[in-house]
Amino acid sequence: MGAINGTEFINRINQLNTEIWLDGEKIEGKISEHPAFKGILQTKASLYDMQHNSKFKDEMTFLSPETGDSVGLSFLMPKTKEDLIKRRKVSEHWAKKTGGFMGRSPDYLNTAVMSFASSSPLLKGRANCFPENIQSLYEMAMEKDLSFAHTFVSPQVNRSESYLESSEEEPIVARVVDRNVEGIVIKGARLLATQGGLTDEVLVFSNPNFILDEDEAFAFSIPSDTKGLKFICRESYVGGDSLFNHPLSSRFEEMDTILVFDNVLVPWNRVFYYDNAMAAVDFTLQSSFHHFTAHQAITRQIVKTEFMLGLAELLVQTINVCEYQHIQEKLSEIIIGLETMKALLEKSEHDAALDQWGTMRPNIVPLQVANNIFPKIYPRFTEIIQLIGASGLVGLPTENAFHSSIRDDLDQYLQAATKNAEDRVKIFRLAWDMTMSSFGTRQTQYERYFFGDPIRLAGRLYKDYPLTDYVKEVSNFIDLEVEE
Repeated sequence: MGAINGTEFINRINQLNTEIWLDGEKIEGKISEHPAFKGILQTKASLYDMQHNSKFKDEMTFLSPETGDSVGLSFLMPKTKEDLIKRRKVSEHWAKKTGGFMGRSPDYLNTAVMSFASSSPLLKGRANCFPENIQSLYEMAMEKDLSFAHTFVSPQVNRSESYLESSEEEPIVARVVDRNVEGIVIKGARLLATQGGLTDEVLVFSNPNFILDEDEAFAFSIPSDTKGLKFICRESYVGGDSLFNHPLSSRFEEMDTILVFDNVLVPWNRVFYYDNAMAAVDFTLQSSFHHFTAHQAITRQIVKTEFMLGLAELLVQTINVCEYQHIQEKLSEIIIGLETMKALLEKSEHDAALDQWGTMRPNIVPLQVANNIFPKIYPRFTEIIQLIGASGLVGLPTENAFHSSIRDDLDQYLQAATKNAEDRVKIFRLAWDMTMSSFGTRQTQYERYFFGDPIRLAGRLYKDYPLTDYVKEVSNFIDLEVEE
C-alpha cells in the first residue's frame, strides 16, 4: 500500500468501531463528521495529502526496502547524518502546515515506532520480551501508513511516593490481570492519550519512573477499536467552524482522552514485553526513543516559535508600535529563543553518532537542553503576545458582525494604523486563540509538560551531563588531588 492520502485516512478512521465518549454520550456515526473531531481529522488528512503532492513527495517519502512502495519518510531508520536532516525536513513540512500547533502530527509516533524497532535488540533474550513483535509492528505501520495515539501516564490517585494499590482491589492503574494462551489481559486506566480514538492504533507502554509492580511493566500496540477499550474525552476546545472566529481551534484541537481497559485482550503477537520491570526501564531509558522523539518535537517547536514571532511582528506592524524600545526588547526575546532552539537542534545533528545497532542517533544532550528551555520560554512568548495586543485582545467582534448592519461602525472604529477593521480583527482573533482561548491555554500547559515534569527533566539533564572533565580542570587549576 505505502503512503496513504487524506481520503484513505478519513475512510479508514470512519470504518473503525472505536468506543469514544464525549460529554457523557457515546459517539455514533462517522467520527469525521462530528463537530469536536472533524477539524483535526481534516487537518490530518491534508498532511497525508502532502505525501502525494509533487512539490513535497520527494522530501516526504522514500522507497520501502521491503516492497519498493513509496512510504512515509518519518518511518526512515537513519543510518547517516544526511538521513537525520531528511527526517527533520519532513517534520518541518508538516509543522509548517499546522503552524506547529499539532503536537501529535503523524510523524511524532511514526518516529516513536521507528525508534522502538531500531532499539529492539535491547530486549533480545530477556524474559517475557518479544523484540520480533516490535519489528513486525514497525514494518506493518510503515507499509500501511498506520496512525497512532499513545499513553504512558497512570491515574494520579495519590502522588505520594508511598501510594500502592492493593492487589485485592479493582485496579485503577492499568495492569496485567491475566495471562492465557491468547495473550495478556489488561484492566484499569491510563491518562492523556492525545488524539485517542482518532487513530488506527494506540501504543501503550510503561513509564519507567512509576512502575511499582511487575503487573504494570508492559508495552504493546493494539487497534483503537479493540474490544473492551474505551476513550473518554475531556471537554472539546473547538470554538466553532469559523476560521475567522477560531482560526486555530477549528483546525488543530487534538482532544485528550482517558483510556479505560475493561479486560482488554492483547494478543501475544502485539506484546513487546510484560512482567519484566527491569526490561521496561532499560528499554525506555536506553532505546533511541528520547533521541528521536525529541528531535521531532523540537523541530515542531521551532516552527511554532517562528509562527509566534511572525504573529508578534504582525501585531506590531498593525498598530504601529515598532519604535517603542520595550516592544523591540520583547520581540528580541522571541528571536533569542528561536535562534537558541535552532542552534541546539543543529548541534544534535552535527554531534550525532551511530549506536551499537547502526542507527544514527542525534546527540541527546543538546536535545535535553532544548527540552528544558522550551517549557519556560513558550509561556513567556504567549505573555509577550498578550502584552503587545493589550486591551485590543478583549472585546473582539465576530465574523457575523462584519456581515450585519453594524459593519460601518466596525469599519470606522476598529481600523488600525496599517490595516482595515476586518483584517485587524482577524489578526487579533488569531492572537487571542493562540494565547487566551481554552485552546490557547491548553497549548501553554501542553508545552510546559510535553516531555514530563520540568523538574525531572532538569534532574535528568544534570545526572546525564558529562561533568568529570570540568571538575578535573578546576581541581588541577588549584592543585587539588583528583579522584579517578
